[in-house]
Amino acid sequence: MRHALRLALRGTGRVSPNPRVGCVILKDGRIIAEGWHAEYGGPHAEVMALERATEDVRGATLVVTLEPCVHQGKTPPCTPRIIERGIARVVIGMLDPNPQVNGRGVEQLRAAGIQVELGVLEADCFWLNRFFAKHVRTGMPYVVGKLAQSLDGCIALPDGESRWISSEESRRRVHALRAELDAVLVGKGTVFRDNPRLTVRKVPGRQPWRVVLDTHLQLPMMSFVFTDEYRDRTIVCCSAQAARQRKAETLREAGVQLLELPTDSDGRLHLPSLLRELSQRFQIASVLVEGGAGVMSAFLQQQLLDELHLFCAPIVLGKGRHPFEQLQVPSIQDAPRWHLQAVLRSGEDLQCILLREPLPQFRQQSAEATTVLV
Repeated sequence: MRHALRLALRGTGRVSPNPRVGCVILKDGRIIAEGWHAEYGGPHAEVMALERATEDVRGATLVVTLEPCVHQGKTPPCTPRIIERGIARVVIGMLDPNPQVNGRGVEQLRAAGIQVELGVLEADCFWLNRFFAKHVRTGMPYVVGKLAQSLDGCIALPDGESRWISSEESRRRVHALRAELDAVLVGKGTVFRDNPRLTVRKVPGRQPWRVVLDTHLQLPMMSFVFTDEYRDRTIVCCSAQAARQRKAETLREAGVQLLELPTDSDGRLHLPSLLRELSQRFQIASVLVEGGAGVMSAFLQQQLLDELHLFCAPIVLGKGRHPFEQLQVPSIQDAPRWHLQAVLRSGEDLQCILLREPLPQFRQQSAEATTVLV
């Protein structure tokens, strides 16, 4: 199963909004086939493994990280193929959270006389596909926040200077997060101040969508996100009024995607609507929120962050900007509380991974449930 998990990682950045899945087929104690879901719309891991088997799979054991599917999607269901090929035993990491599957694959396999073992390294398998699990259940993207801060909790000096608080290794890990998630999101203040590219450069991987919140379309057209080779993967979110401006048409002519959104009582873009539209219109199943302070505060205030990666550098800035300085907490009891998932060394920094909700309690917990991706 650990080997199947490693195989599943090969689909990172290529299969979303589908899950990452790995599969191994064993016979007489030997691996006779491997498979993984390599690209969206392509063969599933089980089918790849069956097709690549070096000998007859009849009587073999199939080990797969996610329950085989039973429904017709972009490809035919996997469960009938497993039954037809005479597999004798199937070992499954976790049930498929997709309501169209969720136990039906196990039922069909057992009804065909196949021995099924469920829940091997289940926590690791869930961690691998936590983005998919939320998206397929709710239709909303999984949202990860990223912060780089000093020991005293500052993300920048009072004038906004922040390059570079974190170490080179921490910045590399952020690029790995960008390659893993479907979209990177920032507010217009970050683009005004830093003119970031928001691309994957320090690691191999595909480029994510870039989502910029610019309610009144005030950003200059010379910003990198509007002019570089990936501008067609930039989504600018604005109000209905701004969408009727000449600037909106200029952005479209440049190849930029425009997303018109409702605003709340304070005139700010309605974030739940934003996430819903990203899912429905662009098939975005996961979002990395990189700032700035106003955007971070809004996502936290509205309980829209699922996970937080905090890179803490061994420096002290004194007076400076804080990541959630716009958050309003009436009392200690009302303060958002997070669950510590992992603490890792990242160059000279500490990387803390926190979850808004603890991971589900599985039949077989793993001590390495957070190490498969970080």
